[in-house]
Amino acid sequence: MPETVNVYEAKTHLSRLITRVEVGKEKILARAGKPCARLVPLESPAPGKRIGLLPGLVIEPDFFEPLPDDEIKAWEGIR
Repeated sequence: MPETVNVYEAKTHLSRLITRVEVGKEKILARAGKPCARLVPLESPAPGKRIGLLPGLVIEPDFFEPLPDDEIKAWEGIR
């Protein structure tokens, strides 16, 4: 269950509160003891396209760039 923090305490210790939220700790803000807002970490977007079913496997944007000539020759067996 998320920890409840009153608004005054949140204003006083905002930086510390954000640090805790960044690592995945959800916080509920309360005014006069009544919950009024929720602080949750943002989801960071994957840097590339996800392929297959393996979690975390992404294709970087430079994957589709042409190979350098020397690497093409190596694949073709030309020295």
